[in-house]
Amino acid sequence: MNGTLNTVGEWLGLCRKQPAIRMVPPVIPVQSDTGISSRPDDGRPDRIRTGVYITVSSTKTLIQNPQLLWFALLAGLVLIGHLIIQGILAFFSMNYRSDLIGSPVIAFAVELPTVFCLLVLCAGLVLSLSHDDDTPHSFLSGLKKVQKYLVPLALWSVIVAFAGTLLFTAGRIMTSLDNPGTHVLDIYGNLYNILFNVFSQYPFNWSLNPDVLAAYLPGGVFTGFDSGFPNAFIHTLVFSAINVFLIVLTLFVVPLLVLERKRIRDAFFESFTLMKNIRGELSACVLGLGLVVFAASLTVMLFQFTGISTVEITNSITRIPSPHPGEAWIALGLLYSLVLAGFTLIVATIGGIASLDLYRHAKTRVEKP
Repeated sequence: MNGTLNTVGEWLGLCRKQPAIRMVPPVIPVQSDTGISSRPDDGRPDRIRTGVYITVSSTKTLIQNPQLLWFALLAGLVLIGHLIIQGILAFFSMNYRSDLIGSPVIAFAVELPTVFCLLVLCAGLVLSLSHDDDTPHSFLSGLKKVQKYLVPLALWSVIVAFAGTLLFTAGRIMTSLDNPGTHVLDIYGNLYNILFNVFSQYPFNWSLNPDVLAAYLPGGVFTGFDSGFPNAFIHTLVFSAINVFLIVLTLFVVPLLVLERKRIRDAFFESFTLMKNIRGELSACVLGLGLVVFAASLTVMLFQFTGISTVEITNSITRIPSPHPGEAWIALGLLYSLVLAGFTLIVATIGGIASLDLYRHAKTRVEKP
């Protein structure tokens, strides 16, 4: 028990005992070809260009190593699990009038395993790309190495999940105030309304909402139990946005934990220091990948020319003012939803690869005189 407490205290940076002297100093494993220039910053406005180059280089890395798509697949499974849990909570909340989703305790209980799994996958991606030889390492082999770092990753997951729960709870409280003066600051409420309108449109309503399909049964109106759609999808996307924000905000904590075996406190502060030195490169990567996903999502407007429009949901009653799209259109909508989700996860994989390249670039800039 004392050994476990000492280990936890050391990773949190709370242990005053000096760590044992190591015979070999820790070395940051770097691939033979990172594709990033090691030149120190000479003051020229080329940081954005460097960030774009890192993004393009990360895309080439994924194309040359398609086995890294295991990251996208496993991350997708994690989000599907989160979606299922949100669906169960939404179902009980809407049919039994219990605000399970609004409970901070339940929100934290749902957020913690999701964050832990995502951080483990990020650590596996970092370890699979960090090696001294030129032999390609598979993502699954890197994932196996993560077991040595489960304790610090679990502790860091608790911190990130707690922060995510606070942001989610604060957003719901802001929405419940119903104060016109704070409407602009009501990010959660505005985002919820936007996503609700999106999921009320074809192709998402017919392909993903079981209530809409049930409403087309004889009688045309489905009453009684409500499946909770689109609340489950909306809350999954909200939590995903919060997690992405927190991971980007502390981008280098995971590499510092698994590559340099830093304590959590040291990794947290050093991550901010490194990110401060590459603000331009980091902004270019994040904005570039975000714009790619946003541009891909705009293709949903093509479905507006089909004549299939919105679905009205009022007091648990679903009405369909537009004509039935037909089985082929429903299948096409489902296929589009899957492709868009898969594309987003692929972009997230490129972002994970880019984060390691940014980390190496930041370390190079700091170490240069």
